[in-house]
Amino acid sequence: MTDNITYKDAGVDIDTANEFVERIKASIKTTARKEVISGIGGFGGLFHLNSTNLKNPVLVSSTDGVGTKLRIAQLLDKHDTIGIDLVAMSVNDVVVQGAEPLFFLDYLATGKIELEKSVKIIEGITEGCRQAGCTLLGGETAEMPGFYKPGEYDLAGFCVGVVESEKIINGSTVSMNDRIIGLASTGLHSNGFSLARKVLLEKGKLGVNDKVSGLEKTIGLEMLEPTKIYVKPLLKLFKKFSIKGLVHITGGGFYDNIPRIIPQACRSVIKKGSWPIPPVFNVIKEIGNVEEKEMFRVFNMGIGMMIIVADKDCKEILEYLELMGEKAYQIGFIEKKDDKQEQVYLSEN
Repeated sequence: MTDNITYKDAGVDIDTANEFVERIKASIKTTARKEVISGIGGFGGLFHLNSTNLKNPVLVSSTDGVGTKLRIAQLLDKHDTIGIDLVAMSVNDVVVQGAEPLFFLDYLATGKIELEKSVKIIEGITEGCRQAGCTLLGGETAEMPGFYKPGEYDLAGFCVGVVESEKIINGSTVSMNDRIIGLASTGLHSNGFSLARKVLLEKGKLGVNDKVSGLEKTIGLEMLEPTKIYVKPLLKLFKKFSIKGLVHITGGGFYDNIPRIIPQACRSVIKKGSWPIPPVFNVIKEIGNVEEKEMFRVFNMGIGMMIIVADKDCKEILEYLELMGEKAYQIGFIEKKDDKQEQVYLSEN
């Protein structure tokens, strides 16, 4: 007589997966927008594109993950904020094109569903969606025994937004003497973690629970600080002012992201010292003996979002951002680029 083998014997527990879905339903409902016309658990999420106020709507989509920041969450066994990072990475990429994020989808893959941990991850995602004003329309939780080590998981996120065709922000109107406004980051955000981990945890031989002079939090909590979501203040800004360009400072830092939005004939002059650089970046620079240019090419250095505006609008926009509680700084300007010059220049003046 042979034993009957079940899916659970193979490492996949359908009952736990079903309980997980039930546990997260209430949290997901808090993200719902009026355009949602499907419940949770269907084969696909239904969203009515209410284009009453849009003459020529254009959909904008983005997908991303949180990279090796996941390793810090796993080392700390703290999983309630990593979902905010996941949402932030996609919605910030959508809003820089002038679009309002509408809905978000998540993908969670793990070797075995650990109910409490998985619920915390999804609750972080729903918090991110609430901050961005978009709905968590659906997702997938893949239980893959033998593929991930115990306690490990991976995340991916997908966002769709909409913008009026004539209001797409693409940098095409950026010109000489435009001003660059920087919005403060909350720290590392979700980029450069491979370098940060190598410097702090390997070269510096620090543990995630260690404290370092100059930092208020432990190394782990400093690294795990959630990525700032800029959607709501930017959407308010779009209604009052003409914005020429927006730059989400993610992987590639200043040097690789600014050229994505400014014309080839232009270069951005960034005035060092015009904003406060969070201490965590100085700690990484000193422990790792990392060159300044490398720091600005890998990390956001305290500026998570840049706004390019006409000189005549800059002062009023700064005042409006500050009224909304945003930490905003005039950090540079646009000038003509010579053939041999890079499109990003860090100025001492």
